Amino acid sequence: MLNAVVSAVTDRIIERSRDSRAAYLALIEREAAAQVRRPGLGCANLAHAYAGTEEDRDAMKADAGMNIGIVTAYNDMLSAHAVYYRYPELMKIWAREAGATAQVAGGVPAMCDGVTQGYPGMELSLFSRDTIALSTAIALSHGTFEGAALLGICDKIVPGLLMGALRFGHLPMVLIPGGPMPTGLPNKAKAAVREKFAEGLVGRDELLEAEIGAYHSKGTCTFYGTANTNQMMMEVMGLHMPGAAFVNPGTKLRQELTRAAVHRLAKIGARGDSYRPLGHCVDEKAIVNAAVGLLATGGSTNHLLHVPAIARAAGIIIDWEDFDRLSCAVPLIARVYPNGSADVNAFEAAGGMPYVIRELLGEGLLHGDIMTIGGDDLSAYAKTAVVEGDTLGWRDTPDSGDETILRPATAPFSADGGMRILAGNIGRACIKVSAVERERWIVEAPAVVFNDQLDVIEAFKRGELDKDVVVVVRFQGPRANGMPELHKLTPPLGVLQNRGFKVALVTDGRMSGASGKVPCAIHCSPEALLDGAIGLIRDGDMIRVDAVNGTLEALVDADVWAMRKMVAVPPPVSGMGRELFGMFRGLADEAEKGASAMLAGAGL
Repeated sequence: MLNAVVSAVTDRIIERSRDSRAAYLALIEREAAAQVRRPGLGCANLAHAYAGTEEDRDAMKADAGMNIGIVTAYNDMLSAHAVYYRYPELMKIWAREAGATAQVAGGVPAMCDGVTQGYPGMELSLFSRDTIALSTAIALSHGTFEGAALLGICDKIVPGLLMGALRFGHLPMVLIPGGPMPTGLPNKAKAAVREKFAEGLVGRDELLEAEIGAYHSKGTCTFYGTANTNQMMMEVMGLHMPGAAFVNPGTKLRQELTRAAVHRLAKIGARGDSYRPLGHCVDEKAIVNAAVGLLATGGSTNHLLHVPAIARAAGIIIDWEDFDRLSCAVPLIARVYPNGSADVNAFEAAGGMPYVIRELLGEGLLHGDIMTIGGDDLSAYAKTAVVEGDTLGWRDTPDSGDETILRPATAPFSADGGMRILAGNIGRACIKVSAVERERWIVEAPAVVFNDQLDVIEAFKRGELDKDVVVVVRFQGPRANGMPELHKLTPPLGVLQNRGFKVALVTDGRMSGASGKVPCAIHCSPEALLDGAIGLIRDGDMIRVDAVNGTLEALVDADVWAMRKMVAVPPPVSGMGRELFGMFRGLADEAEKGASAMLAGAGL
């Protein structure tokens, strides 16, 4: 039986989305009926489409089977996507095995937030999601594909691929991951070296060796940040082949899961006997599953932006209140770094996503009755993928292999999820508490206010933050500078907390998906540039961040607060291509809606 809270939140989303979802479904129905299809294209058009495909040209001319469009985020600067190098050529072979053909429809950008953290390039990060969505739409605009395989893993790439692909929701599509890199230097050991470096106790050479020891191979980073949260979400939404999320690159199982994804895609087109268009797979229930999975596993706060944006592309409206209500009912059943000491490889070994889905389905916390890529319903994703000999199959998932990492939903690490929504006279904000010790869920301390994260680091180095403090970093929202992650602040704030001080961060920017032990009230909305009350805070104001009662308050006399003037807006920045994204900053809507200029401009 479905949990009452999950049911009520789903009904709330369905009712709120009634008109926009109906308009979306009407769009994809029209596209399915009147789409530009290969048999209807002019001969010159087809000749252009087939000119680079000598091996498959005859099959394409005969229109004998599905032509699969591959949209790839390959580059070898991003470790998680370097694995995609040979995927297209292999997928073409596997498509032929299934009586289909495949072409690379297009590439999308895939920046690495780990490279740009703390530098100007990070200010392009969030808007790369809209760019990826636009690039996906361009790739699929040729009218020569009956289905699509989306190759992407990391932070903005999966949301961007889905946002673009959903506008072609009459087509069946599958997300194909590449898996995490093998375990290197443990994440907690890496974090300890970062904190020592922040204190000046180790030098750059030792820090670099630690970082390379942690990030050492092809595949996703092994902490449970945004990239790996993406993979969790694709599983609970049924958009992978079952069990594909966390299988290492270069293994037989990884290869066979990718092969099976291509074979499966060839069978679920409009001319097959099991038509599964993406726009029907991603419905209100699937979006609720994504939110439940996020809460149950302590995933990345970035998905409080990405899930609403993905949903809007499918005509579905989910807000932070929905997450907050779900958080009261969804138990935390996984501890993966930064919410614990284990990495995603240990999580997978303990049972991984099949165990999570089994447990949540068993307690009525996930919608099982959704249209999935890999089975008749979500129960197929509660089984564990295995290769026996040369045959891919799925077997029943055993109980947790390590209850320090995965626990039953009836005996969780916490009775509720790891996210909270805060509200008060500073505005609305989000906080992730799954990695924060309970005694730190309430911090009341004087504010020290900054307009730039680098100024925070310099103040830390000068010893000016060695006290109980709420660090306020404003003008970091979508309209101001593209809402960069402020992960560079994690080591110094962690050091202050280690020294025994009460520490919190309040910002209209983002934190990394790897945000951890310091309480951070993030995505503060309205942002400072839009006259949000975060722009009224002054040095020395007492700020209360309260994740127990869900409040975010400046403890300033109401009359004084009402007389405050907004602080001056910093001058716009340029360089590193940031000026080219002025239109994105100018159109971006608020964080709770997904902070998308593209969706806002499209009226979605």
